[in-house]
Amino acid sequence: MARTGLVYDPLFLRHRVSDLHPEQPARLEAVIAALQQAGLLKRVVRIEPCPAEHADLVPIHSPEYIRRVEQACMRGRQFLDSLDTEICPDSFQAAKLAAGAVIAAAGAVAEGKIDNAFCAVRPPGHHAVHDRAMGFCIFNSVAVATRYLQRAHGVERVLIVDFDVHHGNGTQDAFYGDDTVFYFSMHRYPFYPGTGAAHETGEGKAKDCTLNVPLPAGSDDDVYEKVLNRILRPAADRFRPGFLMLSAGFDPHYADPLGGMQVTEAGFRTMLQLILEIARQHCGGKLVSVIEGGYNLHALAVCACDHVRLLLEA
Repeated sequence: MARTGLVYDPLFLRHRVSDLHPEQPARLEAVIAALQQAGLLKRVVRIEPCPAEHADLVPIHSPEYIRRVEQACMRGRQFLDSLDTEICPDSFQAAKLAAGAVIAAAGAVAEGKIDNAFCAVRPPGHHAVHDRAMGFCIFNSVAVATRYLQRAHGVERVLIVDFDVHHGNGTQDAFYGDDTVFYFSMHRYPFYPGTGAAHETGEGKAKDCTLNVPLPAGSDDDVYEKVLNRILRPAADRFRPGFLMLSAGFDPHYADPLGGMQVTEAGFRTMLQLILEIARQHCGGKLVSVIEGGYNLHALAVCACDHVRLLLEA
């Protein structure tokens, strides 16, 4: 049995949005309640998060943007950069803590205190770019933690796998010219945010270090399994990562109101099993999984429980 870490904090619930917004505090409430009911909270190692420091954020986000987020929240604005990204006075602290939570989980895995980790955080992050919020995302927690691993723990190569139904444009942008980070995304296309075409493969020395697999609406378990086996596996073999970061968006679930895909609970289990095999083969099992999307509360809760069980069994 693996030593699996869990990082969560009630402050994430204080990032409040309007009642009709899909990215509600109820998402994490449903996840934590389901983990409690399943008895999984007793089996994980709880990790206490600290807010990301300015020095942690600036490798990914501009100082001007960080200040702008803080000021917008202090002034009580409702939106940040687009109508998609709602904020409240507590959103800046919640977003900093989300990034810091993923840093804490990554550090604990890198130091060998735990084998892998699951980060129940919000707001999500993979759409946030260098100087702009997008698609419910404020700070790109996975990208921030990736840079932290390289800076603080000397991890030479990081593989980021993203199976959210939406392409993680912010994560791709952060590492598009960096050959020490391999970004793999399988996502519905064409779809929000309009990026993630197959020809987007990186630039300069990082050519072929970005791998996008655009999928049509309605893609099911079989499609996702084939992509991971036939495309991700050989790519990981070539890249040979030392750490795996997972942007775990559960919005490809067939019941998700935003996704339009047909992945079942069994399909998500198969995906994680395959990703864990890659982590064991190349990274000694070092993997940190971070919630991105997933907007059907029941589906999100069930999939999160399955996810944590598999991490514990890794």
